[in-house]
Order: sequence, then C-alpha cells, then structure tokens
Amino acid sequence: MAKYDLIDGLLALDTRKMAEAFLADLLTPSELRALSERWAVAQLLDGGELSYREIAEEAPSSTATVVRVARFLKEMPYKGYRRVLDRLQGARA
Repeated sequence: MAKYDLIDGLLALDTRKMAEAFLADLLTPSELRALSERWAVAQLLDGGELSYREIAEEAPSSTATVVRVARFLKEMPYKGYRRVLDRLQGARA
C-alpha cells in the first residue's frame, strides 16, 4: 500500500521545483545523493561512450554501483531506467 501511495505522490508533482521540495523532505541528503548518483550512472551507461571505470569516476560512484545499474538497465524485467531514458530522449528530439 505505501509503495503505491509514494508513486501517487510522485505522479502528483507538476514542476521541477515541486519535485525538488518533495524529495528534500522525503530523503536524507545521503539518500538523495545516492539516487542522483545512480541516475547519473544510468545516463552515462546509456551514452555508451565510457568504460565502467570512467563512468565511476565521472558520476562519481563505485564500480559496484555502475555494475548494478548496468544490470538493471540491460537485464532486469522492470525497464524503469530504460523507459525514463527513452522518454527524456523523445522530449529532447
């Protein structure tokens, strides 16, 4: 139940400012950094131009995080990263 309540809360956000305020209230600074780091890794992986080690340095993150995000991006059935990356690329086109 709580998971869906959180998703509904996220879907209710209309602006970047609202999202920023909601996440600042919801997450600790370290949790927000961790999520931001994973998202940066996903974007860099999607670019396909850097090695895992280079992505870890650029993000900055651990190589373990890069491997984990890569696994979810390429192999897991959820396709959450892929859907958002594709949607953002479509919005830029």
